[in-house]
Amino acid sequence: MPRRQATIGRVMAQVAMVMNLDKCIGCHTCSVTCKQTWTNRTGTEYAWFNNVETRPGQGYPRGYEDQERWKGGWRLRSGRLVPRSGGRARRLATLFANPELPSLAHYYEPWTYDYETLTSAPLGDDVPTARPRSLIDGRPAEVTWGPNWDDDLGGGPAHLAGDPVLRQMNESVRLEYEQAFMFYLPRICEHCLNPSCVAVCPSGALYKRIEDGIVLVDQDRCRGWRMCVSGCPYKKIYFNHQSGKAEKCTFCYPRIEAGEPTVCSETCVGRLRYLGVMLYDADKVGEAASVTDEKDLYEAQLGCFLDPDDPRVARAAEESGIPHDWITAARRSPVRKLITDYRVALPLHPEYRTMPMVWYVPPLSPVVDSLTRSGHDGEDPAQLFGAIDSLRIPLEYLAGLFTAGDTGPVEAALCRLAAMRAHMRRINLGEERDPAIARGVGLDERRIEEMYRLLAVAKYEDRYVIPTSYTGSVPSDPGDGGCSLDGDGGPGMYEAGLPGMEAFHAPPVPAGVSASTGLRGRVNLLNWDGRGTPGGLFPRRGKEEDR
Repeated sequence: MPRRQATIGRVMAQVAMVMNLDKCIGCHTCSVTCKQTWTNRTGTEYAWFNNVETRPGQGYPRGYEDQERWKGGWRLRSGRLVPRSGGRARRLATLFANPELPSLAHYYEPWTYDYETLTSAPLGDDVPTARPRSLIDGRPAEVTWGPNWDDDLGGGPAHLAGDPVLRQMNESVRLEYEQAFMFYLPRICEHCLNPSCVAVCPSGALYKRIEDGIVLVDQDRCRGWRMCVSGCPYKKIYFNHQSGKAEKCTFCYPRIEAGEPTVCSETCVGRLRYLGVMLYDADKVGEAASVTDEKDLYEAQLGCFLDPDDPRVARAAEESGIPHDWITAARRSPVRKLITDYRVALPLHPEYRTMPMVWYVPPLSPVVDSLTRSGHDGEDPAQLFGAIDSLRIPLEYLAGLFTAGDTGPVEAALCRLAAMRAHMRRINLGEERDPAIARGVGLDERRIEEMYRLLAVAKYEDRYVIPTSYTGSVPSDPGDGGCSLDGDGGPGMYEAGLPGMEAFHAPPVPAGVSASTGLRGRVNLLNWDGRGTPGGLFPRRGKEEDR
C-alpha cells in the first residue's frame, strides 16, 4: 500500500530501471547494441557499459564484488559515511599508484582474429588458421578471460570458487547450490542516489544530473586519475587508455531527454527492462545510507521514495521545480509499482551504501524447475510455496546479491511471484478462483492481475514511461565541490574536444565558484613549494567556514 511521508524535504526526480530476471535468456543483445552505440572508438575495446553475467560466477571485471580487495562504495566510520578507498589524504598518497585499481587482466585483453591470414597465406597442404591477436599491441594473444566467460564455464567448481557471494557460504551450501540453478544478471551503471564515484573524483569530473539523476563524466574536466574506477563498487567506470579519460554508462541520456528508452531496453529480446520516474526525498538519502545494520538498507532506501499520488508530495515536487508531466509520469511509473507497490524488485548490493537505482525482480523459474525435476507440479501453489521456504540455498545467494543477506524480502518477493503464477493458472485453466492466494501475500485479486499484466504482457508504452527532459534548478548551497589537484594549465590538463570524445553535459557552475575549476577554497598541492601551511589545506573554522 502507498506510504504517506511524515515530513517531506527536498523532492527530486530520478529515471530508474527495473529488470525482470525471469525473462533474461542471456542473448547479450543489450550488450552488443550498447557497445555499438557508445563504445565503438579506440581505447574502449574492453569496455562493456552493459554486460550480462551468469550467476553463480565471478562477474565482470573478475571478482568485482570483493570490496575488501577493491575498496569500492562506502563504509561507516563512527556513524559517518566515508569512502572505502579512504579519505583525501590517502587518495592523494595513492594518486599515482592506486593499489585498488583492477588491471586489464581482471577485465580481459581485447582481441580479434587475424583474418588476413585466411586470404594472404601461401598455397600449401595445411588450411590457414586465423589466430587471435591482441587489440592492444597487435601481438598474438591467448584467450584466457572475457565478459561472457562465466557463461562458458558456468557450473565448474574451480570457477565458482571465485564467486565473492558464493564464497561467503559454507562448503555444503556451495556444493548443493551448484546443482540448484543458474540465472543471468544484466548489469549497467546503477546511477546511485549516493554515488561514491562522484565523491572520490579528485577533479570533480563526475556529477549527478539534477533533472533526471543520471551520473555522467564531464570529459573536459576529467584528468584520468582513475579514482572513480576503484571508488565504484560495481566497477562500471572504465579508463580509456587512448584518450586518458574515464568513461561510463550514460543511461542513453540523449534518448531519455527525448522521452525514449535506453538502447539496451529498446533492443532487449526478453522485454525484461522497465523505465520510469521515481520521486525521492533528497534530504533522507544520507540518513538512509548511514543505517548501522546493512540488512536495514533495503527498507531505508524504500523510505526515501515518495508517493506521487499524495497531494503533499505533488505540491512539494512542483515547488522544487519538477514539471507537472514528470509528476504524472511518476504516478504511471512501472518502476514505482514494482519497487514500492508490489515490492517484487530489489536493489543490487545495497550494502555498498550507494543507494542504487537499477533494481531487479529475482528469478522464480529455478524453483519451478527444481520441483518439476523432482516429479511435482511446479505450478501448484502448495508445492510452490513450500519449495520457496525449503530451498534455502537460492534464497541465501539471492539475498547476498539483493538484500545484504536478509532472506526475508527475497522470500516475500518470490512468494508474490508464485502467487501471481498460481492465480493466473486458475484463470487460464478455467478453474475457480481462490482469493486466499492473493491475500496470503498481502495483495488482492485486482492488484495481482495488474502485476501480471505489467510483468508478463505489458505493452511498450506501459514498460517505458519517460517524460521529456527539463532543466532542474541548482540547489542554493552547492556544498563541497571536491578536492581538485590542478587548475588551468596545470599537470594532467588535456585539450578539450579530443578526437572521438564527446563532451557530456557539464553541470552548471554556481555563483561564487570559479568557472575554471568549479571549486571553492581549495589548494593546488602539486604547485605548492613545500614551505609553511598553504591556505585552504585545512577546513576553516567558525563563521568563515559558513561563508
